[in-house]
Parts: sequence; C-alpha cells; structure tokens
Amino acid sequence: MAEPKLGQPVSRRLGDLLVREGLINQEQLQRALAEQKGSNEKLGSILVRHNVITDDQLIAFLSKQYGIPSITLSQLDIDADVLKLVPAPIAKKYEVLPIKRAGNSLTLAMADPTNVFAVDDVGFMTNLQVVPVVASQGAIRKAIDRLYEAQGSGMAEVISEMEGSAGDVEVVEGDEESWAKADIFELKESADEAPVVRLVNMILVDAIRRGASDIHLEPYEKVFRVRFRVDGVLHEIMTPPKRLEAALTSRVKIMSNLDIAERRLPQDGRIKLRYSQREIDFRVSTLPTIFGEKTVMRILDKESLQLDLTMLGFDPWSLEQFTKAIHQPYGMILITGPTGSGKTTTLYSAIHNINSPDVNIMTAEDPVEYNLKGVNQVQVNEGVGRTFAAALRSFLRQDPDIILVGETRDLETAQIGIRAALTGHLVLSTLHTNDCPSTVARLLDMGIPPFLVSSALTLILAQRLGRKICKDCKQPYEADEESLTPYGHVPQGLGKVQFHKGKGCHTCSFTGMKGRVAVYEVMPVSEELRELILRNAPSAEIRELALSQGMKTLRQNALQKVLDGVTTLEEVLRVTLA
Repeated sequence: MAEPKLGQPVSRRLGDLLVREGLINQEQLQRALAEQKGSNEKLGSILVRHNVITDDQLIAFLSKQYGIPSITLSQLDIDADVLKLVPAPIAKKYEVLPIKRAGNSLTLAMADPTNVFAVDDVGFMTNLQVVPVVASQGAIRKAIDRLYEAQGSGMAEVISEMEGSAGDVEVVEGDEESWAKADIFELKESADEAPVVRLVNMILVDAIRRGASDIHLEPYEKVFRVRFRVDGVLHEIMTPPKRLEAALTSRVKIMSNLDIAERRLPQDGRIKLRYSQREIDFRVSTLPTIFGEKTVMRILDKESLQLDLTMLGFDPWSLEQFTKAIHQPYGMILITGPTGSGKTTTLYSAIHNINSPDVNIMTAEDPVEYNLKGVNQVQVNEGVGRTFAAALRSFLRQDPDIILVGETRDLETAQIGIRAALTGHLVLSTLHTNDCPSTVARLLDMGIPPFLVSSALTLILAQRLGRKICKDCKQPYEADEESLTPYGHVPQGLGKVQFHKGKGCHTCSFTGMKGRVAVYEVMPVSEELRELILRNAPSAEIRELALSQGMKTLRQNALQKVLDGVTTLEEVLRVTLA
C-alpha cells in the first residue's frame, strides 16, 4: 500500500510544474488538490474532468516532463496474448495497460510513470523488461474496462463469489469414480445458488455472443475448464476452480431436465433459451470420464441458419450441378463429410430451395435441429424402435415426393433409400466419407450391389468448413500464384496475385479469422461414371474420370478461395487433404 504515500508528493510536484508552465493557476491547483484528498483519482484526471486542461495537454506535458513517449489508447488494438501477461486485478490496481511485447521487453501504458512499485511488480510477474509510456488515467481506466471485459473478467468476479458460496461441494478423494458419489441434495442445493445460476447463464450468453457452435465443460484431475468452439476451432475461455465442477454440471443438468442423480451413464437433453428476442436451442450431452462428467452443449441458433444456396460458398459450376440435381424428379443425392462440416445446413438449404406447396417433403432426423415450414419432420428415437430404416419404410406409405434421411448409418437404411430413389422419389442423405469418389466404395462396402448404386445415384457432394478472413482487419500482401502449385493448385497463368490475411482485431478476438465458408467437391454421376461403378472400378479411376468431366477436388476449390481473398493457405491446409 505504498502507492498512496508516493502519490501525494508526486501530485503536488506535478501541480507546481503545471502552474510554472502556465497551464493552470494556483487557485485551480488548490481546488483540485482539495478534491483529490481521500480519493485514488490522479490530480491530472481531476483537472481534465473540470476542463481546466485537455487530455492531450496533460499527456504531452507528462511525456515532456518525464522524458517518456506518450500514447493514445482509444483506437488501439491490443493482442489478446499481450493482455494475458498482466491480469485484470493488477492492471486495475496500478492503472497500467500492457500495449505490446517485443522480444524481452513489454511496453506498459501508465498514468503515473514514477510508480516504481507498478513497474517492479509487472516486471517480476512477466519476467520481462518494462518500457513505460504515458497515457491519461481516464483513458487507461476505459481501456481496461473495454479490453478485459472482452476477456471475460465479468465471469472472474462471479467465480470469486462462487468460491466463497459453493464450499459445500467437495470432490471426495478415493477410488477413480469417487466423484460419482456426491450427495444428491448437496448437488441440487449448490446448483440452485445464485452465483452458479449466474455463471452458467453468463457462459451460455457469452457463447452466443461469440458465435460459438459448441460449449465444452471439461473435468481433469486437478482443473476444470470451459472451452468454446468458434468457427470450428476450440478456444479456452476460463478455468473455474475444480471444486465448483459438480455444481456447474448439475445446474446444466437441471436446465436440460436430466437426472442429476445419474452420474455413471451418458445422458442427452435440450435447453431452450430466449435471448434478445431470439429462441436458441442447446443440445446437451453428458459423458462420464475418469475425473468427472464432461458436458458438451451444441448451440442451434435458428436465426443464424443460412438457407440461401448461393451464399454457402459454391463455385459457379458446382452450384449449377447441385441445383440441377435437386430439381430432378427422382434419384439419390449424397452429402458427405465429417461431423461439423455443415452437411445439415447444405441439406436444409437444398430442401428450402425445392420446398413448395405442390410437393410432399418428409425428413427423418436425429435430432431435428431446425424446424422447416411446410416440411414433415420426424425425430428418430431408437429407444422406441423409431430408427431411420423404420421411419423410411413408413415414409413410403405416406405418398412422399422428396425424402431426407438425416444419416445413412447401416445397410438396411441405405437399401430402402436406394429403392425409394429407384421408384420415383428424390432422396437426400448424408454419409461419413472423405470425398466423392470414396463414397461409391463405402456404399459397395456396406453390401449394396453395384447395379443399384450406379442406377440410383444422381450426384455426390463432399464438403468441409474453413474459416474466413476477418473483414475488419483484412490486409492484402503480394504473392505469386505459382506458390500454390505444390499444394495441388492448377495454375491459371495469373502470375503476381494478392493474397490476404487478418491482422487481428476485437471483432475476431485477435485471431484474424471470423465466420466460416463451405468448401465443396461436387461429382455429378454421368453415364461414363455409372459404367465404372457397375464394374466396381477403384476410387482412383472414378476420381480421374470425374476430374476430366469438370469436378474440382476439395483442395482445388479451397485454394481458389485463397486466390479470391476469402481464406488463407494455412486454413486450407488445416481443413483439406492434398
């Protein structure tokens, strides 16, 4: 607490110097000094607040007086990693702000550059050489509130409150599943406590604000962490104390109508949340791990669902082929890709595109993620025998025109789907394969005869989701088109081109990437391809023929998006295979 002792003589000296410079008079100084007594506000801030001098005059004076550069904080973008070097409580205590790190030095904005305690503490904590710069107290306070709030300091306050109020929830040491034996009444009681409720609500709202697709609550041996998947990449958001794990997990279970007493078996549930006039669903899944229950919440935001095919990321040729296929009267269209690659969005967009009052569209989904107007949607429930195959059989007795099967998981579902495609129905479904040519091999491997596959298939589409460059901090740089050739790009003779990258700003949480775009590989099944499928040709031969007929691979389509300035080469290499 040496800072206040240091502060008063400094203020007095600063006031005398300002009087000597003619920036203020003695009367104004005495009034400001009287107001400063008993407060932590700097003399300069009081003078600025009373319009005796301007902020710029004060900073310029301090900079000249101490021989230290000045800085304007209002428009400054500070890297999230630099902010983490100085925790919010220390920044607020000393009224300092880390600006940038260069090698072994840290530039630190300070309202009082003479405060050696602040310099020593920050230097000791970061193990870096502190280089002070001058900024006004008001600007530093505003910047701390703005920047650290974005880092989730509001949650930190709730956690500190919880640490005091949730002490009755203890993890019992012992055998590997001792966490499963906590008292149920204690769990219920701690889960209903105000700080727990507030923290869970804050986590949900923060995830919505950041545009996250999933929330992970993860227990480990000594820590408990919260991560959000934003634009397909996981980011660690906070690490609440391990002792609060049971209370947080139980609160989520209560919200999703799950059994808080059952802690040894996986459970699935849903939460419906109303936030800013929007209804948002969370699909909740709990899974017992060796150190506790892991909870994952998938966020289903109906308003963020993009149903316009032209906005999804198709190149003109692929869009033309896909649109042509979905307007065929019958046949099977398969959409492939790993979990979280946007298959459902593409399926829903296709259905939305062909939906009209004169067709009967029926879907079997697990789960039904979004409600589509004018579409008969069926929720698959294997517990009561309502499987994909059973739903599909019933559909054929319901006079359908278009059938959507959420996922072709087994031979029976695939057989019924293909037969439906051969008997005058348009069937859309998804399959887990890596690309279009290998989808044919997967269907044959499931046990479907080649003549059925070749007759039924109309088009196969493979897709991935890649992050887009943030529009707010997008920067061009010059490169050569030839530099993409080693990664699978077919040169177009463009020579010198402009690539883009994100510098990092508040909009994209300093990642340089914001939002996602789909990358597609579209393979229409031509007569020549049917011949190859019929004689069970290898995937390599199917791929070669498809490429000669106009198909572009996932990698080629993704590299085109680099040339178009939509994404970066690093992102392409992350989401696609050569």
